[in-house]
Amino acid sequence: MDTIEFSGDLNNFVSAHKYRVYAPNDELLNLIVNCLVPKDNRFEIGSLRLTECRLPLPTKPLPNVKVIISTQDISGRRTAMFGKTRLGKSNVVKLIAQSLIESTKETNTVGQLIFDINGEYANDNPYDNSSSLASSYPDRCIIYAITQKKATPSRPLKLNFYEHPDSTHRIIGSLLRQDGKDSGYIRTFSSIELPSLETIIKMPYSESDIKVRRIRKIQIYWAILRKAGFDVDEAKLRNMAPSTPYVGKFNPGFKDKLREEAYKKIGVQQIPPKPNTLDSLVDELEIINQFRRSKPKDALLKSESSGDPIFDPDDVGLLEFFDPKSGLGPSLIQPYRMYHDKNAGNFEKEILIHLDSGKTVILDLGNAHPQLLQYFSDDLSIAVFNHQVDKFSNDKLGDHFIQLYFEEAHNLFPRKDDEAREIYSRFAKEGAKYHIGMVYSTQSPTTISKDLLAQTENFFVAHISSREEVDALAKLNVAYESMKEDILRAKTPGYIRMLTQSHRFVVSVQANKFIPPNKKIGE
Repeated sequence: MDTIEFSGDLNNFVSAHKYRVYAPNDELLNLIVNCLVPKDNRFEIGSLRLTECRLPLPTKPLPNVKVIISTQDISGRRTAMFGKTRLGKSNVVKLIAQSLIESTKETNTVGQLIFDINGEYANDNPYDNSSSLASSYPDRCIIYAITQKKATPSRPLKLNFYEHPDSTHRIIGSLLRQDGKDSGYIRTFSSIELPSLETIIKMPYSESDIKVRRIRKIQIYWAILRKAGFDVDEAKLRNMAPSTPYVGKFNPGFKDKLREEAYKKIGVQQIPPKPNTLDSLVDELEIINQFRRSKPKDALLKSESSGDPIFDPDDVGLLEFFDPKSGLGPSLIQPYRMYHDKNAGNFEKEILIHLDSGKTVILDLGNAHPQLLQYFSDDLSIAVFNHQVDKFSNDKLGDHFIQLYFEEAHNLFPRKDDEAREIYSRFAKEGAKYHIGMVYSTQSPTTISKDLLAQTENFFVAHISSREEVDALAKLNVAYESMKEDILRAKTPGYIRMLTQSHRFVVSVQANKFIPPNKKIGE
């Protein structure tokens, strides 16, 4: 009988005069609030705050009760942060990440991946004297950044534009549109869809004609990058470049008659060997493109097997950007070389190794273009999911977890199912099985996927100003029904209504301010 239990009902009702009402003291409040929290891996997240008003009663001081959570409720589970901006959601996220770092400092059983879209977890903020998670735990945190900052040591988070033509071409198109460069030939270039190298390599030989056309598209794109001055590890690219008996690694495979006529057109009598380097590919495409413009309906510009034009509309769009009649063409994308690194491509494997060793990896995506942010979020999320599935299939999960942190979650987990990307839907539905946990933040519960909301175990709710949003929250979890008016009225930063997997009721908490382990409160 010395075990504490909470029940949602009573087994007996007696007349009202039999009851007495007591105001619990701090010891009893501590028992009520914290007794159901698992004893292992406990962490103090804040203090009990029953009301926003802090005026004490004449004979009764305000309660002094610490509120405890257990990281067992966080690891491998879904945790939601709801509330308006500037009300302490990011501070609570830091506390949760800190709790996992502290509770696993001996075991290293939880790796964390934080998509830091505002740079606040990777970089200190001198304006409000707040420390970052990375500077607080330099031995446990590793930063990858698109833009290196002098005060923050980090590793480069860049793309190899040659190795990922499908995604990097979309990024270039988006950057061009953002910079207001949308004239005719630029808009056509940006609208083209390029295949991935993996897709081409997997194509069967029976589709050789289609395969040849797709390889040529990739080669023209590579020529554009080369002409724009993007560095390249040519030997590495040659090894991964797709080919057929008709098209070489850097050889578009144009027939001999076409090459002979094109070179003679510019006065070259000694026809050079077929291209075998990126530079010779650039030269060849320039000459062939000039010939195409001079004789657009020439028989030499048609396939001998099908009679179709060698260059389809997408090819022409790429060639017009590669060598425009007027305009800057490839020089337009030279500023985007800052996002490219010829040695990039291994950061995924590095990050997975860090996560398996219990590190907290922070991706500093502050000021990143939305398309780049989307690329890294999608790419690494897929990599983490596949990695955990592989470990599950080989019975290697053990007691190791990976925790992901997403801000502006409505962009990744939209309400409409047809807008959601598959990987995030799978996180919501299958993540727990593969020891993948999530902490996601958003201002509006109604903008989040129903699948994710239905699977969320932990809630941290700050001030919400819309009654519609609060009503939706109460429908999602009836425990918040009696808290609706408080959530609408109270606007104090850090004043959170918390409900974790272990709690049977919502706890009103004033969250602690994130303090590095080597500092004291007030420093």
